[in-house]
Amino acid sequence: MRLCRVEYFSPGFFCSPTSCLMATLRPFRALRPLPEACAAIASVPYDVISVPEARMLAAGNALSFLHIVRPEIDLPADTDEHDDAVYEMGASNLKQYADGAYSIRDEAPALYAYRLATDSHTQCGLFGCVSVAEYLDGTIRKHENTRPPKVADRMRHIVTQRAHAEPVMLAYRNCASVEEQIHGAQQHDPLYDFTAEDGVCHTLWPVHEYEALAGAFAAVSRLYIADGHHRCQAAAEAHAALGMEGSAGFPAVLFPADQMRILPYNRVVRVSGNAVSTIKAHTVPAASQTVPTRPGEVCVYVDGAWRTATLPATRRDSIADTLDVARLSEFMLEPMFGIQDQRTDPSIEFVGGARGTQALEQRVDELRDAVAFSMYATSMQELMAVSDADRLMPPKSTWFEPKLRSGLLVNLID
Repeated sequence: MRLCRVEYFSPGFFCSPTSCLMATLRPFRALRPLPEACAAIASVPYDVISVPEARMLAAGNALSFLHIVRPEIDLPADTDEHDDAVYEMGASNLKQYADGAYSIRDEAPALYAYRLATDSHTQCGLFGCVSVAEYLDGTIRKHENTRPPKVADRMRHIVTQRAHAEPVMLAYRNCASVEEQIHGAQQHDPLYDFTAEDGVCHTLWPVHEYEALAGAFAAVSRLYIADGHHRCQAAAEAHAALGMEGSAGFPAVLFPADQMRILPYNRVVRVSGNAVSTIKAHTVPAASQTVPTRPGEVCVYVDGAWRTATLPATRRDSIADTLDVARLSEFMLEPMFGIQDQRTDPSIEFVGGARGTQALEQRVDELRDAVAFSMYATSMQELMAVSDADRLMPPKSTWFEPKLRSGLLVNLID
């Protein structure tokens, strides 16, 4: 069995895939906002908003971390987001932030307890650095493929900025002793405690004495990528390019699996010809039902009304094929619409569950010749089972909510 530990080393901290016997979580010296500025600086992650949305969110706020993770907002609107000037602007903005009056670089390394809370949901995990080597050797398990252009974009930001500006979100199977240590960290005054504009409260506590936590975490054997497949791969490629000790790890927030909440990742498909009649023939009217009530059920918005269908059991042999998103592809997207590769087919769009079914209706009504699919959410148990089987889910199978906030703790590569 592979074990997981929390420890801090100086040179040579992260071991190679061939010699590492345990997964590792490393305390780090964070670049972070002063407490009074954290709410203004912290931003949504780069990949949940478009460039126009980023411009709007950062408007009038020179401190917003979007100037670092979406630096194209500080360039002319017609600038290609992969232009050299974008990466240079990101590095310049980060340096200005690091040298400015609103940030501080910790003298000593630390781990952090990080709590996300809404009116209906709370989860608390650990913020530290995980190992590139253990991502490559499979100790950190993935469940989705990555797109090379998106990886290359994030890798260039890491290399140009000499920093991992945003953490990934990982999960681990529940461990009572770890949760006890995290609970203990919360008994002290928090470093940050603020509510973002979306209503999510973000609270962080530093853990400078982490020996007991290290002992407790030794019972955890695997980590699972929840949000951040592209950032994980980008971190690995950045380390290959830089070859520096400081690039051998990347920041992550690790949550116990049973605290994590997955919302559905819905689909909108452009259609033509007899596709509308075909989809109607395979669904039944559902009046006002817009969200599936059980696994295997899908709600379909077509021709201005909602309908439902039950997805048959898969005829394929992979555990990933049993997921609702895979069965939708097998029995509807492929035979009815000819969509063979959801990653590349331009006729399909993905809409995160946090946007609600009204966003599906609006998009279909805008396009006119389109159909929307409201999905039942993938479970954490399904995610871990697919990952453990070394299988991959269809793209956009999970939407984790609430999201982490970017800019609270930055890992500088030095």
